[in-house]
Amino acid sequence: MKKRSLQLADTLFARLFGVFLLAIVVAHLLAFVWFEHYHHRDFPPPPPHEQAGFDPREPHGPPPEFGPPPHHPPLLGGPFLFQLLALVGAAWFGARLLARPVQRLGDAARQLSDDLDSPPIPETGPQEAKQAAQAFNRMRERIREQVQQRSRMLVAVSHDLRTPLSRLKLRVEEIDNPQLRTRISQDLSEMIGMLDSTLHYLHQERASEPRQWLDVMALVESLAEDACEHGAKVRVEGQCAPLKVQSMALRSCLSNLLDNALRYAGDVEFVLRDGGGRVEIRVQDHGPGIPAEMREQVFEPFFRLEGSRNRNSGGVGLGLAIARDAARRHGGELHFEETPGGGATAVLSLPRT
Repeated sequence: MKKRSLQLADTLFARLFGVFLLAIVVAHLLAFVWFEHYHHRDFPPPPPHEQAGFDPREPHGPPPEFGPPPHHPPLLGGPFLFQLLALVGAAWFGARLLARPVQRLGDAARQLSDDLDSPPIPETGPQEAKQAAQAFNRMRERIREQVQQRSRMLVAVSHDLRTPLSRLKLRVEEIDNPQLRTRISQDLSEMIGMLDSTLHYLHQERASEPRQWLDVMALVESLAEDACEHGAKVRVEGQCAPLKVQSMALRSCLSNLLDNALRYAGDVEFVLRDGGGRVEIRVQDHGPGIPAEMREQVFEPFFRLEGSRNRNSGGVGLGLAIARDAARRHGGELHFEETPGGGATAVLSLPRT
């Protein structure tokens, strides 16, 4: 709660409102001090003929009386408070009016990072706000065009390569040398697998799946049961309440993390932690682990930690990239830590929004 209050205080609206309010209060206090200083001075007594009860025909009139000093409202009187509240309201309205275009740009940028097909922002408001909205919409269109062009190019290349590779795989069967035939067939199978993984990665990157409530605990237990049926040892610890997520993206993320752990270790453990507005899913193994200097590189597309080109041991190198992309589309984060006792732990942290 305290952290959220600090975040709200560190906004453009809060800063503008604070500056306006401080300027208004200081100006008001200076005006009041000036008024008190000059208005409360003793004025010279009125002429004798204006004094109350003075009769010029009498030789000795009553002594002059100046009367009580004029009444002045106190510093925190009703009129002063009313005026101060009116000025505070004006400061709040002005700060909100100035901060609204910036907030609108921030919301649009956040939506664009989650979904490239998000609608453009309206180009309304003051001249500066219109120019900023127009520039943002042009940037949005250029990003969408570049991403779509890159995706179309990679899909076309992958599709065009599949046909000759399939023909080569058929012709390999005519090779008389069994050892050479096996090696070439493995290389071709690896290339076809890389193309399939690339297409799957591009599909995941372009997908804009709506969010819905998902029983994360049931999903993790289902993945663990499927792995156990294939001879692996996967345990689940902890509890987690349902979470609003992109169900297919989260399933793909956890499945890739599990496959990566099982590739290097036969014993994997899911640890779920739910609290503090976040859900943490840890995928722990006791394999060879990941060197600290390479824990970020493993998330790069087509990067494989081990040096061999054996696809059965090292994979294609897209699983972790897909997993991190899914985590970031949920506003979360994915990183690796060292497992106590040796091994690697993938830590997936998701906000509970």
